[in-house]
Amino acid sequence: MKVIWNNQLVERDTVVIDMEDRGYQFADGLYEVIRAYNGTFFTLDEHIDRLFKGAEKIDLILPFTKPELKNLLHELIKVNQLSTGNVYLQVTRGIASPRNHGYPDLAVTAPVVTATTTNVPRDKEKMEKGITAITLPDTRWLHCDIKSISLLGNIMAKHEAHKLGKDESILHREGNVTECSSSNLSIIKDGVLYSHPDGNLILPGITKLVLLKVARKAGIPVREEVFTLEQLKEADEVFASSTTMEAMPVIEIDGVPIGNGQCGPVVKRLQELYTSAVEAQCGKIN
Repeated sequence: MKVIWNNQLVERDTVVIDMEDRGYQFADGLYEVIRAYNGTFFTLDEHIDRLFKGAEKIDLILPFTKPELKNLLHELIKVNQLSTGNVYLQVTRGIASPRNHGYPDLAVTAPVVTATTTNVPRDKEKMEKGITAITLPDTRWLHCDIKSISLLGNIMAKHEAHKLGKDESILHREGNVTECSSSNLSIIKDGVLYSHPDGNLILPGITKLVLLKVARKAGIPVREEVFTLEQLKEADEVFASSTTMEAMPVIEIDGVPIGNGQCGPVVKRLQELYTSAVEAQCGKIN
């Protein structure tokens, strides 16, 4: 399998990451997961734009232009013959020695870029049946808008869900719902879609952005405002959204069914609208 290593495509087993890479020692880096259908990227521009915005927030000068990076990513999925799946793209600040918390001088270090492909089919069964979740306090840092490779807080939350046999953890700050451990979260109440506004407390999800756009276009009322745990559990429908999940119904929270415990009509409609948006860019999908 070919991978991206800095500015070239190489065989995966030839890649060497230095033990003093700041991504390894400090989680000093960014990442993106970009979805492809039928060998064609979906929302590539939006993902690359978010990567560059994140880099600006952490004073990381990326070693490529947007067109250069896009061309390299297109080459990657072509050579690996990726049909339906994901590209994981990561950029760290690079190798710096001796180890020091402060950002190294740009003259003595350079970012390290890697990217891999994985075949990941759509989980149509889960999208139809839904997933289960628990609620937990959101104890992560206050820069959740940066798609950092520092994900230990998210991992811990996901693990708590898995220990209980559940799929996701829904996070909250003092009773106000933020997002999930690895996805955004929205609710439906009386036909209105509520979603946490973008800001430093949540990741500005690309899939969420698409879903809100197609919802508005279809006449579904959308309110980007904070909702509480009480509102969450009283919702008619709840769904998580991410690059791989698309619009995923959440049918049970803390052991209590949401609505009738099945994927509801508004979420089903959102799934249809999202599929149409994908097909407009990537062609017919199953």
